[in-house]
Amino acid sequence: MLDVRNIDLRYGQSQILFDISLRAETGQITAVMGNNGVGKTSLLKAISGRHPIVGGAVSINGQKVQLMSAYHAARAGIAYVPQGREVFPMMSVQENLETGFACLPRGDRNIPDFVFTLFPVLKEMQSRRGGDLSGGQQQQLAIARALVTKPKVLLLDEPTEGIQPNVIHQIGDALEFLRDEGHMAIVLVEQNADFAYRIADTFTVIEQGRVKRNAIKSAYPKEDLMADLAL
Repeated sequence: MLDVRNIDLRYGQSQILFDISLRAETGQITAVMGNNGVGKTSLLKAISGRHPIVGGAVSINGQKVQLMSAYHAARAGIAYVPQGREVFPMMSVQENLETGFACLPRGDRNIPDFVFTLFPVLKEMQSRRGGDLSGGQQQQLAIARALVTKPKVLLLDEPTEGIQPNVIHQIGDALEFLRDEGHMAIVLVEQNADFAYRIADTFTVIEQGRVKRNAIKSAYPKEDLMADLAL
């Protein structure tokens, strides 16, 4: 379980997040929703150690995580799939996946078989350079690289952005599989409300850097989500 308590975050003199709290349960998908510029990406960067917080705390299964750097967050079991994927273009698919080894003990440095089961195209393209893949294939590679780290928490920032519909469906199926395996908490930032509502179990809606609503899907009709997003 991921527990985010009272997070504040600033860029210089500008405060971006105000007292943000959310819980993401193991075996569930939590969708973080909101319009552009409300702080969703900043929240994921804070949780993943990419940007320092000025208040609050992050815990996994009751243990506080030291967010001194992205490396420390990864060692604690937090994997981050950033917006834009950040695939290494000149490295092969295999080499991109192996960059996930950096936060693992030497004995755990292997690519799990289920990664290629979820994304079989990556097995076919292991020797191809990351920069030669399509956008959808790069997104699958970025998710697979995060899974190589054997995370307790998987953070994904806009995984459907700019992706063709058939790959969006594959990514949704993969996230549902990971959710149903029950080994990790999944936090999804997503602008595609239909996709998010299809797969998410709980929702956190952010407005102007603050939590507007925390809700479980069974008590949160889709029309209420759309109204909160003013869509």
